[in-house]
Amino acid sequence: MSSTAWLLSAGFGALMLLGVPFAFAIGIVVALSLLVADIEPLLLSQTIVAGTQSFSLLAIPFFMLAGELMSAGGLSQRLIKVADVFVRHLTGGLGHVTILAATIFAAISGSAPATTAAIGAIMIPAMAERGYSKAFATALAVSAGILAPLIPPSIAFVIWGVIAEQSIARLFSAGILPGLIMAAGMVVVCYWHAKKNKIPTQPRASLREIGLALKDGIWALLAPIIVLGGIYGGVFTPTEAAVVSCVYALIIGMFVEKRLKLPMINEIVWRSLKVTAIVMSIIVFSTGFGVLVAQEQIAPKLATWLSQNIHEKWIMLLVLNVVFFLLAAVMDEIAIMVVLGPLLIAIANSFSINPIHFGAIIVTNVAIGMAAPPIGYCLFVGMAISGLKLSQIARVIMPFIAIMLVVLMLVTYVPEFALALQPK
Repeated sequence: MSSTAWLLSAGFGALMLLGVPFAFAIGIVVALSLLVADIEPLLLSQTIVAGTQSFSLLAIPFFMLAGELMSAGGLSQRLIKVADVFVRHLTGGLGHVTILAATIFAAISGSAPATTAAIGAIMIPAMAERGYSKAFATALAVSAGILAPLIPPSIAFVIWGVIAEQSIARLFSAGILPGLIMAAGMVVVCYWHAKKNKIPTQPRASLREIGLALKDGIWALLAPIIVLGGIYGGVFTPTEAAVVSCVYALIIGMFVEKRLKLPMINEIVWRSLKVTAIVMSIIVFSTGFGVLVAQEQIAPKLATWLSQNIHEKWIMLLVLNVVFFLLAAVMDEIAIMVVLGPLLIAIANSFSINPIHFGAIIVTNVAIGMAAPPIGYCLFVGMAISGLKLSQIARVIMPFIAIMLVVLMLVTYVPEFALALQPK
């Protein structure tokens, strides 16, 4: 390998082991590689600017902001009340409420951390009061939160669509069935846990309670209908849908729910900007990384080597899933997509894998990585809400991780799970 290739691989790995923040590690490696390869340093600033020049990427800050506005504006509480009246009387009912509310909220925010925070902040204390261990309640909120990368509109699918140059709307539809199956699997785990621990059920809601919950929650329930209906009805693009989500959340929060006040907006925008800055810094620096990887022909060479030594598609897919899972345990999931995107796409092309199906495999892996110990984003959100240590949550989240891996295998080896709902 050339000195540039060594810097991009071993040098990058060394910086990660030293604990250098991911975006800075990429930026340092790219800058040093330019110097070693005697390439004009101006290329770094050009590629950073170029990495932001995608209209689709505008969806990321707006969906982040929409999630924050809806949570602060009271829509997440309304969703929980609607879910509660329908499933609270079942065995494991409050756990089912968490899953159902998270599924609906995911269809509004597109963000796993936002969904975990919005639903977990309410449901973790509520579940603890009704007999669930706080560790189980936190593990469930974290697991339900990662439905957001799969249930459209999904920020992860937006990022992969930009990287792979695929239709974001088609990628969105590829995540619906896997997301719903994953949610159903979590329901089974909740039922088993409640049965085993003899957690008491709640009384069935009356028709009057159901009617009041639906009446109070109508504005929250309309949000995913407007967003997804607009995208698939051709009214607006996914990026425009993110803006519509923000405007909708702002109007409902300020003038209907009346929980949003003008002084709150600055803090909400600031929180959204902090998360967006982390994501975008990874993307822009990774663009320069990708240019150098392409120049060194690392991705095509490795893809060719793999295709020459692994001849069966199913084995290659298994290898990719195992590698992705191991990387996600120690590395930011979005960074994996951006940094390894060219390699992953080259491998998919060499084995003639449908690009939409492949996108579903990648994003399902990303979703699992957000909940898997030790560095899943949503795990840290859950820890912040519950006050528990990572080790306490990690012990009880494993049944949920097992369900996620089963869904990953279904998505990987049964393409219909990703392609069945493709728009004509």
